[in-house]
Amino acid sequence: MKSVVAFILVIGVSFACNKTKNHPVPSLPFDTEINLTLPSYSSLQSVSGYAYVLGGIKGLIVYRRGPNEFVCFDRMSTTANAADCDTGLVVNPDNFLVLDDPCSDAQFSLYDGSIVNGDVEFGLRQYRTAWDGNTKLRLYNQ
Repeated sequence: MKSVVAFILVIGVSFACNKTKNHPVPSLPFDTEINLTLPSYSSLQSVSGYAYVLGGIKGLIVYRRGPNEFVCFDRMSTTANAADCDTGLVVNPDNFLVLDDPCSDAQFSLYDGSIVNGDVEFGLRQYRTAWDGNTKLRLYNQ
């Protein structure tokens, strides 16, 4: 019985330690609004469209997951050398749902920011979105 309790405590402490690790992409406060009717963001007018947007650490990427659902991620990779990389993540030319890190072999999902490939511990930093149901999409981290 004591060994079962000790095992449960070890597992609990392990999970608690992982939760306290800091995400490698800093969380900078910002609040911006984009107009989906502008040519730069016209691809976001339909499901599965994406667009690069200024903001965050290395820029943002916005993806339209559904008729009323958008996600926004920082384009800074979560790899150890990401701060030294001159560019942010880019959409894979063979699969638009994968973001490539040009400075490593890491890849991330545009759909949910999770790790697809590479020696990384964290998925992408995600920011909040709010759509007015028409032309305005708010991207923010406050």
